[in-house]
Amino acid sequence: MSTDFVYSPPLEPYLDIIFDDVDFIVVNKPSGLLSVPGKKAEHIDSVLYRVRQTSPEAQAVHRLDMSTSGVLVVAKNKETTGILGKQFQERKTEKIYYAYVAGILEKDEGIVDLPLCVDWEHRPLQHVDFTNGRKAVTHYIKLWHDDKKTLVRLAPYTGRSHQLRVHMKELGHPILGDHLYATEEIRAMAPHLLLHAGYLAFYHPRTGEKLKFTAPAPFDIPVKLY
Repeated sequence: MSTDFVYSPPLEPYLDIIFDDVDFIVVNKPSGLLSVPGKKAEHIDSVLYRVRQTSPEAQAVHRLDMSTSGVLVVAKNKETTGILGKQFQERKTEKIYYAYVAGILEKDEGIVDLPLCVDWEHRPLQHVDFTNGRKAVTHYIKLWHDDKKTLVRLAPYTGRSHQLRVHMKELGHPILGDHLYATEEIRAMAPHLLLHAGYLAFYHPRTGEKLKFTAPAPFDIPVKLY
């Protein structure tokens, strides 16, 4: 976050709970709220901070960018943190995002396979780096479009920082409202980043049952998703 950034996260609802049990909680994170506390005291408010008000031992097992909305799971104890964290690390989870990107994608479907690395001179930006970058793969499907924008379904096979945002920019179609990777004109096409984690699946840490969670997007989607 830049030094002139004023953090003012949404407060209503305090936690939009999708599912809650003794081991973990699943919430629909709004755009504008951090997943975990930032380094500065004024950036402490976050999904993790709010969960810890009632579950002090809670830990994050994955994150969404502050500007990204959608399904987020938080572990409530050390054992669950390890089990769920391993699922994310070993890519046993399933994640689907929805986004509006600028322009009209040429292909109806495709895969972006471009390695990503932090841009050290312009942190927290990421960029494509074929020498030092880590493998990053995204599958995309075009769902709908008009003459200015395209609604896409994004399935990341890897979980790199800013992966979807950079990959869409590299395709020549930045996500609307993206203050990091889009031009001023494209940023101005939306009140916030139009990227939403709409679906998350993982295995219950106790029973092994496959759990699937969805959350409605905070922007209009003119097609049926599920």
